[in-house]
Amino acid sequence: MAAPNWLEQLRAARKTALLGDVRKWREKNTLGACGNWQIEVGEPDLPAVRALDQELIKESSTNPILMRKDTKNSFQWRIRNLPYPKDVYSVSVEKDQRCCVIHTSNKKYYKKFSIPDLDRFQLPLDINALSFTHSNNTLIITYQKPTEVLAAEEELLKELKKIKVANDGDGECKTQ
Repeated sequence: MAAPNWLEQLRAARKTALLGDVRKWREKNTLGACGNWQIEVGEPDLPAVRALDQELIKESSTNPILMRKDTKNSFQWRIRNLPYPKDVYSVSVEKDQRCCVIHTSNKKYYKKFSIPDLDRFQLPLDINALSFTHSNNTLIITYQKPTEVLAAEEELLKELKKIKVANDGDGECKTQ
């Protein structure tokens, strides 16, 4: 199983930590420089405010926004700006592609997303662990965490408690 290998990679990796609700990763590119941040859990940082004259084309604020917010016992995704009633949505699992699929019966929204935590441990997707609800123009998809993931998160939490945490600032904090 890939779990011990992934935990060993985390133990050996250079780590920095800031208190917050975002889990993001950055790996080195092929030339050895630090790559861009990949946000796995939480809301992405807002882009810097630009001068009005430079903003000619802007993304609509009514577009659906997908973000992941986990709880202790489940993975959770929230898709804001989806105004349709709950019975319009269908959430399913594609086991061969290892992803979850959301689509509407009115053909207005379609989205595929994977669960990287399950991919790391090479665990199969289970349709019985998947549920969804809709309220306040937000679709909330919940996937119950398998026991293997819960056990690995306990180990990870022990490892992360060893890291010195910076309470404020945007820069990287040094570990000892």
